[in-house]
Amino acid sequence: MKRLLLGTCLLALVVGYALAQLDSGGKRQKNQPQLRELTGQVVDHSDAPLDQAIVYLKSSRTLVVKTYITAADGKYRFPALAPNVDYGVYAEWKGKKSEVKTLSSFDSRSQPYITLRINMVK
Repeated sequence: MKRLLLGTCLLALVVGYALAQLDSGGKRQKNQPQLRELTGQVVDHSDAPLDQAIVYLKSSRTLVVKTYITAADGKYRFPALAPNVDYGVYAEWKGKKSEVKTLSSFDSRSQPYITLRINMVK
């Protein structure tokens, strides 16, 4: 009888542990921080969106640069960014550049939004 009770308790522990490792979607949880997605818009000095602007995103950890070319609405998007890395982001349009903005690893938002302004009047 003790052996049966011990076996049942052990089985319950194993099943409980296995269930604890699953989230509500049935996928195994990972001990990795949640990825974030940077979105934003490239605009001129009067806040008009800039079509075909090139947005540059540089990782401070790997120094890898990703690019994105905006559509008519001036919007850009960089998905699946590590939350524990700083990124520099700026835009270029017809030879003019925006200031470099920083997406800090201390920014805890999962979907930060950064507007990049290119001053056309100089």
